[in-house]
Order: sequence, then structure tokens, then C-alpha cells
Amino acid sequence: MSRRDPESAAKEIIAERFAGAAVVLLSGSVMRGDSTETSDLDLVVVFERLESAHRESFVHGGWPVEAFVHDPETLRHFFHVDRAGGVPILADMVATGVALPRATSLSKAVQTLAEEVLAAGPPRWTDAQESRARYLITNLVDDLRSPRSRAELTAVGTVLYADLADYFFRAQGLWSARAKAIPRRLSSQAPAVAERFVHSFAQLFEEGRAAPVIELAEEILKARGGWLFDGYKAVAPQEWRIAAELPTK
Repeated sequence: MSRRDPESAAKEIIAERFAGAAVVLLSGSVMRGDSTETSDLDLVVVFERLESAHRESFVHGGWPVEAFVHDPETLRHFFHVDRAGGVPILADMVATGVALPRATSLSKAVQTLAEEVLAAGPPRWTDAQESRARYLITNLVDDLRSPRSRAELTAVGTVLYADLADYFFRAQGLWSARAKAIPRRLSSQAPAVAERFVHSFAQLFEEGRAAPVIELAEEILKARGGWLFDGYKAVAPQEWRIAAELPTK
């Protein structure tokens, strides 16, 4: 089934489902120019006021659609939540989206807010957060050194791929990314690292060779003190407890 061009399809969706919206922002891969046959339409739908924000998925004219429905106050909330996690998913969608049916004072205001969030960057890691990330990567790499099976090596490598990329970004105060966005953000922030990252993990997943990934992880951690295991200690907050009646002897 042939699909309408993204903007025409989005306008149809607005008329059918979101006629009362103040503005809709069409974003994602279709606007970046790197969409595929299975890409969806990402819509940020902004009303002047909602009872609560929500997300909905549906199919329209052959297009899978992801709609993120908000008002200005819920957008601000989710910008804050995403910033705390270091991955600016919604802010990036809003900042790079195209306003439909046309730009308005509201669309300009929310896009300016999103751009300000992106420019501010994520909150800096505390020493405890950085140490914990370094400790977890050290443990994962140790599991790669002598895996019990190829399946175990692949499982560990899958976790390490995301954790090592996150560490690379956050330790430098940069926005992080998830899943398929990781190589794209690496390429934009550090092309040489991105090339080595992709090649090293390809050797791990395709050939079972862990050495290139271990060397890459060692270099990334080196700037912040290297491997961390011996002497690491994480103290839980005192309030992390639930009373229980247990025998004393």
C-alpha cells in the first residue's frame, strides 16, 4: 500500500483526530530525511489545556503513528523528567519538529523552550553516579573476558553497548541517547569514537571477539580513573527500609 507524503498524512490525522489542537509538530526520521520503509510518523500534539498528557499509537493510511499529546505545562514537566535522565527525547522532537498546519505564537514558544532545555544540557553526574556507572561497566567487561558461552557474551555485550555509550556522553556532560539513536548521536558528537564503537561491537557480535570492546571501554574509562572494583562502596539512603516483624534470634 502506497503511503501519502508525511506532511499530507499528518494533516489528515490532525483533521480526523486532533482538530482541537493548538498546534501539531511533525518530527522524527521523516523530517531528518533518514526514514525507512517501516518508519513511523512522530507527532507532538499540543492543546492549550488538557486534563492529562497521553501517548497513543495507531495506523493511518499505511503509516504507523506515534502521537504525544500535551499542553504547555505537561510539556515542561516531561522536559524536566527527560533532562533528569539525560536523554532529551521529547525536547528534541519539539525543537526539530515542523509546525502544522502553520507556525503560531504557541508553537514558537514551546520550540524556544525545548531549544533552551537542549542548550542547557543534562545535569552533571554526581561523583556517586559516575562511580556507579564506572563500576557497572567494569563488571560487564569482566564478564566479557571469560564468558561461559557465545550466548552469554552476546547478552553481556548488548547491555554494555548502551551503558558504555551512556557513560561516554554523561561523563562529559553531553546528552545521551538510547537504542538506535546511540550511533547517530555518537557520530554527531565524536565521529572517530563512533566509528571505533561500531566496529568494535560488530567484532563482538559477529565474530565473538571481545578484545576490541574491552580496549575501547578501558580507554573511555581511563580519563575518569579507569576500571573500578576494588574499594567501591555504595551506601543506600537511611530511609530505604520497610519495617518487618522478624525473630531476633
